Amino acid sequence: MSGPRLTRREFEELVADALDTIPAELAAAMDNVVVLVDGRHPDEPDLLGLYEGIALTERTSDYGGVLPDRITIFQDAILDVCADRDEVVREVAVTVVHEIAHHFGIDEATLHDLGWG
Repeated sequence: MSGPRLTRREFEELVADALDTIPAELAAAMDNVVVLVDGRHPDEPDLLGLYEGIALTERTSDYGGVLPDRITIFQDAILDVCADRDEVVREVAVTVVHEIAHHFGIDEATLHDLGWG
């Protein structure tokens, strides 16, 4: 299935819009994390998003001097599963929330139970 066409800039704007919907207190609690957009994960081409790093719940007093955690949103994979721009907006929002939840230490099972799986 070929989804809607968006430029990288348009897609990045959707990711920024999704980040803007994160409640201020949660956004303020995010620490040492960067959100990136890429085309597709090289090993898992259907993956929509990926969190890589040390979740806030797993950081100890020794945490420091490390590269930022990375949240990557995969544009091509998301466009593949969406029929129109409205679906892209929704899927980007869900994927961003899902990956930020991992930054806060929320696992897949809990996300699924909360309806974000």
